[in-house]
Amino acid sequence: MPKLSHPALLASITLSALLLSGCDRPAPLHVADGQAQGTSYHLKWWVDSDTDASDEAIGKAITHTLRRIDKALSTYRDDSWLAEFNARRDTDWHQAPASVIELLGIARQVNRLSGGCYDPTVGPLFRLWGFHDENFHVPDNAAIQAARTHIGLDKIEVDAERGAIRKRTPNVTLDVSSMGEGYTIEQLASELEAHGVTNYLVEMGGDLYAKGHKPSGKPWRVGVEVPKPDQLSAQRVFEIQDKAGVSLNTSGTYRRYFDDNGQTYGHVIDARTGRPVQHHLVSVSVFGQRPALTDAWATALLCLGPEEGVAAANQLDMPVYLIEKTSNGFKTHDSEALDRSTLIKASSDD
Repeated sequence: MPKLSHPALLASITLSALLLSGCDRPAPLHVADGQAQGTSYHLKWWVDSDTDASDEAIGKAITHTLRRIDKALSTYRDDSWLAEFNARRDTDWHQAPASVIELLGIARQVNRLSGGCYDPTVGPLFRLWGFHDENFHVPDNAAIQAARTHIGLDKIEVDAERGAIRKRTPNVTLDVSSMGEGYTIEQLASELEAHGVTNYLVEMGGDLYAKGHKPSGKPWRVGVEVPKPDQLSAQRVFEIQDKAGVSLNTSGTYRRYFDDNGQTYGHVIDARTGRPVQHHLVSVSVFGQRPALTDAWATALLCLGPEEGVAAANQLDMPVYLIEKTSNGFKTHDSEALDRSTLIKASSDD
């Protein structure tokens, strides 16, 4: 189920170290940022004096990781593994990158638990409604039903042991961009860990993973955008209390939509109906430990809507913050797990 995506870009990484003021002068905060996968990314980390973690080595690892993921998962470059798989019109087995096998496993889990609302084979519908190329229009029922014949994770078979997948019907396609930023964040965090870094914050496209704490000893603080009619307001801020690592992924309908005869159509399409969702849930933020999984769930809960979404979050014990648009403004919902969480705490000065 696609998120907002654009042709993959990979710009040079900017690396720096920020010296923090203070009597005891804590360790410097290292920063790396750049552009990739049509969005920006930012990494912040610090290391103890006895940790051998070269900025140059970390920068090279970041570049390699971003290029490897882009080559496997991009739907905007014709030579990526996923683009080539989607272009095939056969039902033969094909060796797949480990990233594809892993993300399909997550997708099947979220697809099942969301009752089929979440589905990464929904690309033909995404294109039919014009969200792929911004040629927006409302298709007729016959076109929707025709596209739906190519939708469904049951049309993709996976042999995880062999690392291979195949199509059961030739025209089915995959788009894992709804998990792409989360997966990339996981991989960048793993690179930092491999270099001995255990205190860091990795952010990409507004999604993030934070582990440890700031050099000052204070917790990492992360914000959630609150949409307003013409802008994004000041954020609701949370402190990460769990030093073992917390992910935060947000999906929203307020950035990509079109109007037709007074009806608004957002870019989140319910695979069960073939149509954009029509409820008034505009943003879902999911906390967890695995960015790729919470990324998928942010899209799935946004698809389900305020009532089904809150019910699913409570049933699955997920810390979730939801924003619903009402006639009186925006209404927020905290899941039961978020209310009682000791790992994430709303900041007192947000």
